[in-house]
Amino acid sequence: MLEQMLDRIECDVLVVGGGVNGTGIARDAAGRGLKVVLCEKDDLGAHTSSASSKLIHGGLRYLEHKEFRLVRKALREREVLLQSAPHIMWPLRFVMPHDAGQRPAWMIRAGLFLYDHLAKRDFLPGSRGVRLDRHPAGAPLQPAFRRGFEYSDGWVDDARLVVLNAVDARERGATILTRTMCGHVQRGPQRWEARLADLHGRRIDVSARCLVNASGPWAETFQRMAVGTPSDVPHALRLIKGSHIVVPKLFDHPYAYIFQHPDGRIVFALPYERDFTLIGTTDVDFTGNPGDAAIGADEVGYLCELASRYFAQPVTPASVVWSFAGVRPILEDASRSASAATRDFRLDHDTNGAPMLTVWGGKITTFRKLAEQAVDWIAPALGHEAPAWTEHAVLPGGDLFGAQPSKRSVLEFETWMRGRQLRYPWLSQGQLLRYARSYGTRMAKVLEHVRGLSDMGPEIVPDLYAAEVYYLMTQEFAQTAEDILWRRTKLGLHVPPGSVEVLERWMRKEAS
Repeated sequence: MLEQMLDRIECDVLVVGGGVNGTGIARDAAGRGLKVVLCEKDDLGAHTSSASSKLIHGGLRYLEHKEFRLVRKALREREVLLQSAPHIMWPLRFVMPHDAGQRPAWMIRAGLFLYDHLAKRDFLPGSRGVRLDRHPAGAPLQPAFRRGFEYSDGWVDDARLVVLNAVDARERGATILTRTMCGHVQRGPQRWEARLADLHGRRIDVSARCLVNASGPWAETFQRMAVGTPSDVPHALRLIKGSHIVVPKLFDHPYAYIFQHPDGRIVFALPYERDFTLIGTTDVDFTGNPGDAAIGADEVGYLCELASRYFAQPVTPASVVWSFAGVRPILEDASRSASAATRDFRLDHDTNGAPMLTVWGGKITTFRKLAEQAVDWIAPALGHEAPAWTEHAVLPGGDLFGAQPSKRSVLEFETWMRGRQLRYPWLSQGQLLRYARSYGTRMAKVLEHVRGLSDMGPEIVPDLYAAEVYYLMTQEFAQTAEDILWRRTKLGLHVPPGSVEVLERWMRKEAS
């Protein structure tokens, strides 16, 4: 690949950080004709961006903190995103059991009415009250919960969202360098000189007209390295750890839950990977290296206790089959609690020499808008005029019924799936669903020379064939078994112990 042969690169924009904001900015800028390089010290989306609650949502709970502007912005983006990548994002109905000891019903109804009407809904149904004794979502709950509320939001495979942005950026001309650290930058009047190094110690020198700091929880550290600590910065990052647990599935219906805790916080319980339930998140102030974040026993206990308060089946720490934690960079504000701190973003523009843009905060639902606003500033700063374009473009694999985003792709995904079933009759229903949800129309590339399972190559670990691994390695930047089993797919939840080592040996052998 071209990226492996470059020792010096001249570009318009160097993006540091391969999370959802960094890859979104790289994609937008490349699509406007700018020459872009993105470097990420680990795998794409290896940290915060793959440790979210997997939701495309307005943030119902932010209404309590009067974050109306943020909620409106996120609700507007919700349907834009759902239509841009209907294979990795889809609508999800949430049920909120009403606890008479918590927020009063009138307040919840008022909040949901506002949530329904803050932004236009084109195809998502509105909220309604429900009788849980007559609703499928009521069956797994404690019998004391008799009434509740139902509303719409969306689900996203967050790690794949990051990768697809990077794939699109590369196809539009960007150079994507994973496992490549930006160790030094020097600013000149017109250009930045950066020194990158990969895992093998190979140095890559980059000369860029603009530097973008999209390093998430490391943004403050990187800014100090690049320009020191300017005295006029009016804010700092507050690092908040959010943790989730995964347990064997607690319910057999398609609804998700939003639960209220007596301390005022909320926790989601979501259908996950067919056989599991995902429960989270916590909000805990964090210090230290964000790369070392891990769930604490107290967080596991907190999530289990809250889930057991609502579900008839007790959830205990022994039930947990997997957990993950990520550090979210939140803009410091006057909020006392981590859960009340704002999830909005801010873009800082520094023109004291060659331009630099720093991304502070943000949430996954608003990444596209953040990227658009970032490039709206970058392009003119470099004397480049090009209109915004991503609102009307699909992500790779999202063109189910044409190149333009459409609600048809969201509402008729099952119809499209039936067409794939006729094309690939030798795939099991489970395989077909996984390929369709992971790759969308690009499953045709994964299966390009395949006419049956015998053409897929060896089954390296259960349900993972060589053809898919080759695709992920050559087209989606995967370099390790962890990349494949836990971020490109979630097969890590389904394969037996030792599968990481088996796949790692196979990949090393193929690469040698």
